[in-house]
Amino acid sequence: MDNLVNILYIIAFALFIYGLMGLTGPKTAVRGNQIAAVGMALAVVATFISIRHTNNWILIVAGLVVGVALGVPPARFTKMTAMPQLVAAFNGVGGGTVALIAWSEFLDTQGFSRIPEQPTVHIVIASLFAAVIGSISFWGSVIAFGKLQEILPGKPIGIGKLQQPLNILLFAGAVASAIVIGVGATGDGVSGWWMVLLLVLAAILGLMVVLPIGGADMPVVISLLNALTGLSAAAAGLALNNTAMIVAGMIVGASGTILTNLMAKAMNRSIPAIVAGGFGGGGAVASAGDGEQKQAKATSAADAAIQMAYANQVIVVPGYGMAVAQAQHAVKEMASLLEAKGVEVKYAIHPVAGRMPGHMNVLLAEAEVSYDAMKEMDDINGEFGRTDVALVIGANDVTNPAAREDAASPIYGMPVLNVDQAKSVIVLKRSMNSGFAGIDNPLFYSDHTSMLFGDAKKSVGAVTEELKAL
Repeated sequence: MDNLVNILYIIAFALFIYGLMGLTGPKTAVRGNQIAAVGMALAVVATFISIRHTNNWILIVAGLVVGVALGVPPARFTKMTAMPQLVAAFNGVGGGTVALIAWSEFLDTQGFSRIPEQPTVHIVIASLFAAVIGSISFWGSVIAFGKLQEILPGKPIGIGKLQQPLNILLFAGAVASAIVIGVGATGDGVSGWWMVLLLVLAAILGLMVVLPIGGADMPVVISLLNALTGLSAAAAGLALNNTAMIVAGMIVGASGTILTNLMAKAMNRSIPAIVAGGFGGGGAVASAGDGEQKQAKATSAADAAIQMAYANQVIVVPGYGMAVAQAQHAVKEMASLLEAKGVEVKYAIHPVAGRMPGHMNVLLAEAEVSYDAMKEMDDINGEFGRTDVALVIGANDVTNPAAREDAASPIYGMPVLNVDQAKSVIVLKRSMNSGFAGIDNPLFYSDHTSMLFGDAKKSVGAVTEELKAL
């Protein structure tokens, strides 16, 4: 039976890796997800076989029923526009589960002191690491969910210069608690209150680390928390001698770490700078450039329709505003009308547009936009110079030319879409408020830029009606 368990685990790991490979492209992502799900089902079956002599089947079945009841409905019915929140919530659940497992092991072994054959160092360290990182991931994900759901303000929430010293103090307290527990594990046990203190300090640290991080950095934060959850799961697997948790956790941790690094590079920001917080403040800025008051030029749906109908190429630049307005289907209908008139339509996707990696791709794919029409930043930036109209839908910071031209800008050096190089730019926004980075966008005041104010879905719908009349 042990050999069967190992064989099933090996097959499951192979399916995990093969499924993850499928997630590298939109055309294979669904199949990759299904393959990985089969692998997880095999891992669960293998785990059941390995614990076949347990007396806790009622609790196990009850846990499965509760998990399915809580997990399936949001996964099936959550709208694509709210997918970042769902990712943050599921990620947090994973981290919280690991923290609870570590606490349960501590209680079950009375402070690790009653582990058979005396606790080894790696078991104790792995358990405590899982407890700390899992708790940080859970509570950090709670804050990320709150900001994405707009329950909490998207701007940084901190205590100024005391923020980092407080975080260091909390981390030091958690480590000190872990040391006390580790020392007690080799003796007569240790009070459970030390474990409670460790979890509480780690929880507060998770809250305090994510609260000062603004909405502009949220895609990187989600990826980082995902990596932490994976590492904590791998550590828990070491403590429990569970091969499935080790391998799955390391896959999640490694892929999350790589993605976090790529996302940070896409924003020209270091991961420590993101964790330090303070970027992504939000709030309107009334002036633009050298203190000079500039006036944006408004346009109408009819004028926008005429410009695009007689263009050779239109590039649509989606942003979070499109997601909030749920305008992806309206955009697809508008693009179809343009293509019927002989206009070539492409979509420029910035790596950190939206609130999670691939957010815009998911929304556009839901509206059945061709994958071939979605172009990554490096592939599309050279196209703007020969584009007649660039249609910006709710994107702000990722189109800000100050990132290239203004060394004093907070986002200077961040790679952006070269929207300003198009012959004409039409920006769909509710108002002149700045984006999550909290800085003004000179693009909006450019001579060749016009603003179409209003809800993105309604604005696109109005343009579509005008196109039908042409």
